[in-house]
Amino acid sequence: MSDRIWYVMRSRRDGQYLAAYPKVAEGMARSPENGYVLLFNQHADALSYVNRFAPELGSTVAVESMLNHQLSALLERWSFKGVGIVEDPWMPQVQFAVRQAEF
Repeated sequence: MSDRIWYVMRSRRDGQYLAAYPKVAEGMARSPENGYVLLFNQHADALSYVNRFAPELGSTVAVESMLNHQLSALLERWSFKGVGIVEDPWMPQVQFAVRQAEF
């Protein structure tokens, strides 16, 4: 697989990645095990997403670039279930994929 560049958003406060979490049972806490780290095609898409849906967080997150081959390590280290590829940051349209050996 080619070394495609993805963009992720990370908290400047605690280093956590911006992720989507499906609805969980009442009283069950969010955890990376049931979360999908969000991937963006462009740096500007990541900024557009946060400006549209959480403008109050704009100054608390940073956009980082990441290559395909780095995703598996990120998912394993943080125990994410998979990725959510944001295809349109304004809608938003997100394609979810469960973790496999390599993306």
